[in-house]
Amino acid sequence: MKRKLAILGSTGSIGTQALEVVSEHADLFEVYAITGNNQVDLLINQARKFMPEVVAIANEQKYPELKEALEDLPIKVWAGAEAIAQLVQLEPIDMVLTAMVGYSGLKPTIAAIKAGKAIALANKETLVVAGELITALAAEYKVPVIPVDSEHSAIFQCLVGEYQNPAEKIILTASGGPFRTFSVEELARVTKSDALKHPNWTMGAKITIDSASMMNKGFEMIEAKWLFGLSPEQIQIVVHPQSIIHSMVQFEDGAVMAQLGLPDMKLPISYAFSYPKRLFSKMPRLDFMNYASLTFEEPDVARFRNLGFAFEAVRRGGNVPCVLNAANEVVVAAFLQDKVGFLQMSNLIEQVMTKVDFVQNPTYDDYVLTDEETRKITSELI
Repeated sequence: MKRKLAILGSTGSIGTQALEVVSEHADLFEVYAITGNNQVDLLINQARKFMPEVVAIANEQKYPELKEALEDLPIKVWAGAEAIAQLVQLEPIDMVLTAMVGYSGLKPTIAAIKAGKAIALANKETLVVAGELITALAAEYKVPVIPVDSEHSAIFQCLVGEYQNPAEKIILTASGGPFRTFSVEELARVTKSDALKHPNWTMGAKITIDSASMMNKGFEMIEAKWLFGLSPEQIQIVVHPQSIIHSMVQFEDGAVMAQLGLPDMKLPISYAFSYPKRLFSKMPRLDFMNYASLTFEEPDVARFRNLGFAFEAVRRGGNVPCVLNAANEVVVAAFLQDKVGFLQMSNLIEQVMTKVDFVQNPTYDDYVLTDEETRKITSELI
C-alpha cells in the first residue's frame, strides 16, 4: 500500500522538493492532498501532474481561478484556512507534511495531530509559537512528529537506536548566512537583494531572511527544545560555514555523533516520509576530498541579536516565543518591502517583546490573541 500524503505548502521550497521525492518513489507514496497560498499557477500544474483527491488554496481570492482551471478533473477544490484544517483530517491520509510558512502552520498541525496523522514537521514556527501545546497533543494522541529541518533531522538520525542513552547536549550547526563576517556598520547597509543570497541553501524568501539575521537558528533552538525534551542550556549553536555537518549529539560518555551530507533538503524530506527505512537517492555523494577543511566558530550575538532574543523568549516562557515569532514575521515582511532596514528588524523585535501582555500558561486561544496583538503593535511601530 502506498503511503498517502498531504503536503501543506506544496508550492514552497520544501513542498516542491517533497513532490520531487514522491516522483522519484511513486511506488511508495501517493499525493492525496496539496495546498498553496498565492502561487495558483504552480498549484494548478502540481494538481494536474499528481492528481490529488483535494487541492486547497489559503488565499480565498484565488479560489475562482483554481476552481475553473481544474473543473475538467475529478479533484475537490477548497479554499481558506478552515478548509486546510479540515483537509488534514481526511481519513485516507497517513502523513501530513507541514511546510506552510510561519504561524499559518499552527492550526492545521493541531487538527492533523487530533486526527491521528503522522507529522513530518517542516514548519518550525509551530513549535516556536506553541511548543508545549503541540508536544502535549502529540503525546496524548500518540502521533509521531518527525522533523524535516536539516538540523533537527540530523539530530533525530543521530538518536536512532540510542533510546536508552539520553543526550547530554545537542550542537546545532549554522552556516552563518551571507553576512557572517560583516561589521555592524556593514550590516546597516545590507539590502533585500543582498540578504536573499544564501551561500549554501536554496530556500523561500522569509526563511532566507531569517537565516541572514540568525533568527532562523534561534527558532531552531526553540524547536529542538520541544522535539528532544531539552533545556536551552543543553543546546549549543556553532557556526559551520561549509554546511556539511548538519548537527551533532553529545552523550554523557563524551561521545559525539554527527550527521553529514551535502546541503540538500530532499534527504531529510525522504527520511521523514520513509522512516525507519532509507530510500535510494540519486543526489550527489559527499566527497571529503572537496572539503579538506571543516571549520567552526562561536556565533556573535552582539551583531546578530535575534539569536539572543530567542534564548530570552525560551527563558521567559509562556506566550513570549509566540510574540517573538509574530513580531519577526511582520518585520521580515516589512524588510522585504523595503520599509525597514536590516538592523531595524532586531530593534523593533526588542521593543515589541516588552509591550505585549505576558501569559504564563497560554491556551490555544491565548496564542491566537497574542499573535494578533503582536502584529498590531509591530505594524504600528513600523
